[in-house]
Amino acid sequence: MNAKPTPSLKLLVALLSTAAIASIAPPARSQSDSLADAYRIIASKRFVDLTHFFSPLTPVWKGFGPATFSAQADPETAAPYTIEKDGFRALFYSMVGQYGTHIDPPAHFDPNGKTVDEIPVKQMIEPLVVLDITPMLKREPNHALSVDDILQWEKRYGRVPAGSFVALRTDLSKDWERNPERFKRYPFPAWSFAAIKFLYEQRGIVANGHESMDTDTTSDMKSETWLLRHGHWQIEVMANLDQVPATGALIVVAWPKPRHGLGFPARAFAILP
Repeated sequence: MNAKPTPSLKLLVALLSTAAIASIAPPARSQSDSLADAYRIIASKRFVDLTHFFSPLTPVWKGFGPATFSAQADPETAAPYTIEKDGFRALFYSMVGQYGTHIDPPAHFDPNGKTVDEIPVKQMIEPLVVLDITPMLKREPNHALSVDDILQWEKRYGRVPAGSFVALRTDLSKDWERNPERFKRYPFPAWSFAAIKFLYEQRGIVANGHESMDTDTTSDMKSETWLLRHGHWQIEVMANLDQVPATGALIVVAWPKPRHGLGFPARAFAILP
């Protein structure tokens, strides 16, 4: 004959049943998890534009040459559209994809790499880390960020988080308008190959960015070649990194979607904590 369960046994069975159900049931979503709450938080924060404007006078690598802007004309009459005559106006832009603040997709250097239209939109918003080497530039104007620089940064701010976008602050962007020739100088402060490789392989970052027109302080383009040929992408010619904290911000970066595009001007901004 089976004995009747005691009250304590009944309680134990009930607790175990509740735990089992909780382990397979999705957790109840709190109100703070809603997109409306997330938007209210984001909207209350300070936004910093990380993008330069560009024009036909914009500094650009000599191998590409400047852009041209012209009034778009009616193909039938060759007359430019005007607000007075047509009710609207439009510009025709002619420029290389790597112009102004822009994205370099893997396909820029890799024939089998992703083009700009193939980069997942989920990668366009990431935690933002800013590595500031401006103090080092006082004694070494063309300093290349090293692994030791990163480790020293981590002693102060903690480990560079996986899945982040890492930007290099050099304040080179301050010469974009006031001294374009100095902005285009070579060599310039940027990344070392060892630092780029370390950030992607040892820290698992998603992408990187910088204020200069290129990744490397040397002419071999070793860093840029490696990162693009390993499926990563970068943003070049960034602005206003001096207004962003070392950690805690988010970066949002987007660009048009040309089919099989090998680069394009981008719009990037930071949302501060």
